[in-house]
Amino acid sequence: MSLGAALGALAGIASTEAAECPRKDALGTSRVLSVDAKTTPRVGLKSFPQTLALADHEVVLTFDDGPNPPTTSKVLAALAQECVRATFFLIGLHASQHPDMVKRIAREGHTIGHHTWSHPFMARIPFDKAKSEIDRGIAAAEMALHGTSTTTPSTPFFRFPYFQGTPAQLDLLQSRGIVVFGADLWASDWNEMTPEQELKLVTERLAASGKGIVLFHDPKARTAAIMPAFLRYLRENGFRVVHVAPAGVPQKNADAR
Repeated sequence: MSLGAALGALAGIASTEAAECPRKDALGTSRVLSVDAKTTPRVGLKSFPQTLALADHEVVLTFDDGPNPPTTSKVLAALAQECVRATFFLIGLHASQHPDMVKRIAREGHTIGHHTWSHPFMARIPFDKAKSEIDRGIAAAEMALHGTSTTTPSTPFFRFPYFQGTPAQLDLLQSRGIVVFGADLWASDWNEMTPEQELKLVTERLAASGKGIVLFHDPKARTAAIMPAFLRYLRENGFRVVHVAPAGVPQKNADAR
C-alpha cells in the first residue's frame, strides 16, 4: 500500500453532528480523526516517515508531562474558551498525584495518552525497565481515570519522553496495538524564553509547515500563558483543530464553530 493510501485509510471520522459551543465565534474543533494502530502505528515527521492525514491548515494539539494543576488548569480554561479539544500525554507519577485533574481533562472531552511513569530516557535503559515504565505509566493513568490498575490502556496512544525509543520498544508498543506519537513541529517550550518568544517561535513554525501535530508542555508556565493568544492566532489565520481519538471507540461529537 502506498503512503497516500495508508494515510487515506486512516482518516475515519467520528460523528459529524456538531455539539453546541457557547461561543459562536470560537475556534471550535472541526472534526475527530480516528487513529488506528493497525494502519498507522507511528506518526509524527520529527521521528517517523509518516504522520496523520491532515489537510492544509489542520492542526492536532498535544500536551506532554502533565498534569500539573496550576498550569494545566490554565491550559484547559483556554481550550474550553475556544471549544477546542486536545490530547494530553500524561506522566504516570503525576497522574497518580493529581487524579482529580486527570478526571477533569477527560471530563472536558480531551484525549488522554501515556508518557511513561517517570519520564526517563527510554533508549538508555534496559528493555525490562522500559517495559515497566510503560506499564506503570498506563496503570497510573487508568487508576486515576477509572479506579482500576490495568496495563491495557483505554486510549492506546503513547509518546516517548525526549522522542527517544529503541526498535524493540517500538515493536512492543506496536504488538500491543498502541500508536506511538511523535510530532510535526513543537514550541520548544523546554527552553528558557519569554511567553512572547515562544508564541512567535511556534506561530512562525506553524506558518511555515501549514499543518501538523503540535507539541506543547502543559506544566510550563510560559505555555499556559500563551495559550489564549495561540488559539486566537489559529482562529484568525484560518487553522482548524482536529481532535484525535482511538479507532473503534465511540467519541463525543465535534464542537460547532
